[in-house]
Amino acid sequence: MVASATILHADLDAFYASVEQLLDPSLRGRPIAVGGGVVLAASYEARAFGVRGGMPGRRARELCPQLCFVGGQFSEYQRLGDAAIEVMRDFTPLIERISIDEAFADVAGCEPLFGSPEEMAKSIRRRVRAEVGLPISLGVARTKHLAKIASQGAKPDGLVVVPAGTERDFLRDLPVELMWGVGPVAKARLAERGIFTIGQLARTSDSALQRLLGQAVGGKLAALARDQDPRRIVTDRRARSVGAQSALGRRPATGAVVRPTLLNLADRVATRLRAKSRAGRTVTVRVRFADLRAVTRSLTQPAAISATLTLAEIAEDLVRAALADHPTEKSISLLAISVSHLEFDTELQLELPYRLDADERRPSTAKGAARWTADRAMDAIRDRFGRESIGYGSVVLGDRRAVPDAFRELAEREL
Repeated sequence: MVASATILHADLDAFYASVEQLLDPSLRGRPIAVGGGVVLAASYEARAFGVRGGMPGRRARELCPQLCFVGGQFSEYQRLGDAAIEVMRDFTPLIERISIDEAFADVAGCEPLFGSPEEMAKSIRRRVRAEVGLPISLGVARTKHLAKIASQGAKPDGLVVVPAGTERDFLRDLPVELMWGVGPVAKARLAERGIFTIGQLARTSDSALQRLLGQAVGGKLAALARDQDPRRIVTDRRARSVGAQSALGRRPATGAVVRPTLLNLADRVATRLRAKSRAGRTVTVRVRFADLRAVTRSLTQPAAISATLTLAEIAEDLVRAALADHPTEKSISLLAISVSHLEFDTELQLELPYRLDADERRPSTAKGAARWTADRAMDAIRDRFGRESIGYGSVVLGDRRAVPDAFRELAEREL
């Protein structure tokens, strides 16, 4: 017996821009962008001119001279995103929220109360529009992968249902870039092999895809293209890692660029770790070069860390090693840090100064404890007076971030 299509994926349309148009009616129907130096989000009216998130503001204005930039009301984004998800909770407790503006829901067993999954999706759309004031698109399917693709096809402000048993027909002619895990690099590699649709991908052998994209990615995409997705809704989803990244455009791979960027990333990651009384043992960095090729490097520490400067130093060592392995690469376009192998950050106990090794990055050394204490004091000041009230000098006095930290925190909040 084929399982019913009871998985919903809900995605608020052009969320940040839609919130701005809701709060300021004079912006409705106009091409707007959230941001300034860089486009954080664009309304559908702006997208019609080719304006996209991540685009430099100057380029966006060239494409759309009448574009209106707004600064962003981050507390309102959180409030309205929460309100939309709460509407879904009125239909089922099985909600898996995956970002501020999208979530999965499993409505199996709820039909006697609320009707078919399609009827529930229609009710959710009506209520979010009436009670929250925002447009929302929904996909209904048998699996999470299909439901997400269906919601993309439903945009803007629509509903797409994939009846059980029709999945492969639905997927066959869709472009591969609609799939999770197919970014610009994977799309280009697949195109080189003449693979443009999900149906073509499904007909490609596992071994060929693994040679092309790597064993893990190739195997995963092959399964999804053939409608094999066993994942279930996870209501108590907890992060196994905490990370942050910074897109740099095209910058020289020098210490003057790398060091302050990594310190800013480490500050964001470590602050979130400490806020949840967590620390992590494995530090991973990702370096993306100008041609979009990327490399990663990792280091696992004997003791879990959550101090900003310690994390930044480890990350810088890893980035230097990655750059040394690629001496011909002179420009970078992205840096990222993540911390995994998380554990609860217990009270520090200082160690006696009799160890023969000189690694002072351990939290239990005098230097490690001093860094942790200073960070906690800075956390307390930020909690009371705001994040911008205090920070590390090379970050605060350096280049202003094109993307505000408040916006980044909304996207990065996963603990």
